[in-house]
Amino acid sequence: MDGFNEPGGRALTTDYDEAIGPKGHVYGIDLSDRMRDFALATLKQAGLAKRVELRCGDAAKLPYKAASFDAIFTSFTLELFDTPEIPRVLAECRRVLRPGGRIVVVAVSKEGKPGTVLRVFEWTHRHFPNLMDCRPIFVRRALEAAGLVVKRTAIKRMWVPVEVVLAVK
Repeated sequence: MDGFNEPGGRALTTDYDEAIGPKGHVYGIDLSDRMRDFALATLKQAGLAKRVELRCGDAAKLPYKAASFDAIFTSFTLELFDTPEIPRVLAECRRVLRPGGRIVVVAVSKEGKPGTVLRVFEWTHRHFPNLMDCRPIFVRRALEAAGLVVKRTAIKRMWVPVEVVLAVK
């Protein structure tokens, strides 16, 4: 949503309301109390906190009932997990999605030809993981391996390739 980055802190609540609908609710989860509190303060400042519930928790053990979500969105998060944890995180996402539910994952990608910046990024992650806590992953492949059906994929470029994947349960 664009509302969080508007000049002067002005929120575009129409994007928010349109995205979740009149009866929708948004849930957010983070391992860090500080990140959760920061997100909540940002939501309150933008006037968007009334239909949002944020909690601390582990994405590999989501604290929600099976088949309870219509959609999941994660951005620059999946690549923070160790490789063996990624299938567990996606299995949890699949578990909490309703049949036909959608998931969108945005992540630093290994797809395509690796350039110098991507090689430096990966080298830094291997040798200094506290400095570079994430690394490129194969997003589409991970979602397909989790039993999700990929509907759309796009590769964007920042200073590294970014994969945006929409899949359904």
